[in-house]
Amino acid sequence: MAIFRINKLSVVKLLSKSFDLEQDLQKIFENNLEEILNVVFLAHEYSTSFGGRIDTLGVDKNGSPCIIEYKKNQNDNVINQGLSYLR
Repeated sequence: MAIFRINKLSVVKLLSKSFDLEQDLQKIFENNLEEILNVVFLAHEYSTSFGGRIDTLGVDKNGSPCIIEYKKNQNDNVINQGLSYLR
């Protein structure tokens, strides 16, 4: 999906940037989590009680936990990973 910068009556399409590593995207998100998602950052690589690790853990304005997982490639397993955190 294209993103544009609007300045009065002119529109400029912004160029996308790809990341070589998931952790590069993770660092940007964690450093700007409130600005991007309105979520307060809590933890990086949070270890769960069942041996998993949450990439980024935060809390939203309602006090609900927010789990963020970063994937460089599309992967159907991310749904299973999220459901396991729900336990």
